[in-house]
Amino acid sequence: MSRLQEFREVINQIRMAWQEGHKAALLMLMNVQGSAYRLPGTKVMMAEDGRIFGTISGGCLESDLFGWAEKAMQSGEPRLQRYDLSESEVWSLGIGCKGSLTIGILPVNPQDRFWLQVDEALQREQSVSLIIEIINGSRALLTENEMVAREGDLLPEEVLRHARQRFDRQTRAEVFVFEGRRFYIDVVKPNERLVVAGAGLDARPVVEMAARMGFSVTVLDPRSGFNTPEAFPAARHIVQSATEVDPSELSDSWWVIMNHHLERDQASLNLALRSDPKFIGVLGPLTRTEEMLVQIDRKLSSGPIHAPIGLDLGAETMDEVAMSIVSQLKAERNSRQALPLHGKSKIHA
Repeated sequence: MSRLQEFREVINQIRMAWQEGHKAALLMLMNVQGSAYRLPGTKVMMAEDGRIFGTISGGCLESDLFGWAEKAMQSGEPRLQRYDLSESEVWSLGIGCKGSLTIGILPVNPQDRFWLQVDEALQREQSVSLIIEIINGSRALLTENEMVAREGDLLPEEVLRHARQRFDRQTRAEVFVFEGRRFYIDVVKPNERLVVAGAGLDARPVVEMAARMGFSVTVLDPRSGFNTPEAFPAARHIVQSATEVDPSELSDSWWVIMNHHLERDQASLNLALRSDPKFIGVLGPLTRTEEMLVQIDRKLSSGPIHAPIGLDLGAETMDEVAMSIVSQLKAERNSRQALPLHGKSKIHA
């Protein structure tokens, strides 16, 4: 699965290159064996003027990839580029990841209706499944229930069925093989919504860090002097009391409750529990959360409640606490236990 906002920004950069009269290419990490800096589904833009947006390897391969991207942009033909990073003597000493990568390099031009339809779906923040026969074959763009775009030879029904089955379950882009043909399938979804209840000073690094980690953040706080775009430029704002908000407006959200005010925290916790939440984290001692749950006639087991929120990092300052909170959010989102990587042979396994 890929992040819609990241893909949309890559497409925006491609459009900017077009507007300036430059050819552009979309690079996609299609397959990884072993350890790698990024996961399959990672996307990068390269333009003929030397511009690069995004990263696949953290800088190890981008200069070499640009040379291949130049050739693809000149010829107009897509290509696959494979790297075996275990051969560190070839790719310079010091490369940390020892995996094997397969990268698709796709020249994209303004007359290609398929990519324009992809762009339209991304601008609507519509969850889609991107299917590309590797590397120069059929292409399709699906929503969960319908075909948005389709080009080339007919895609086998088995491929479409697999893509639909994986629509809600895919955690990273994959290559599906059917009758000897290889299909890159990438489910692209909007960022998870995070509601931060509380607009105090310590909420600012939480919001900023969470936004940088790919959450779409909303700040909920009735205090108009605190809940402002100036204080939280990376968030949208609900300047209302939690008791005034319709739970359906915030359904399927992640929550961090940190008002530092018992009544507002209690109202926020009640709202979160009524909104079909994915995660609820409450700042402060467990006993305080338990007292609030008694007041709203709930139990700790009545929802995905994490109290106190945060990983045990020995955090003390506001920035350290924010790191503790957002680290837990990221671990939960990726179904990880937040343990040290020490001793693991594969980073992303």
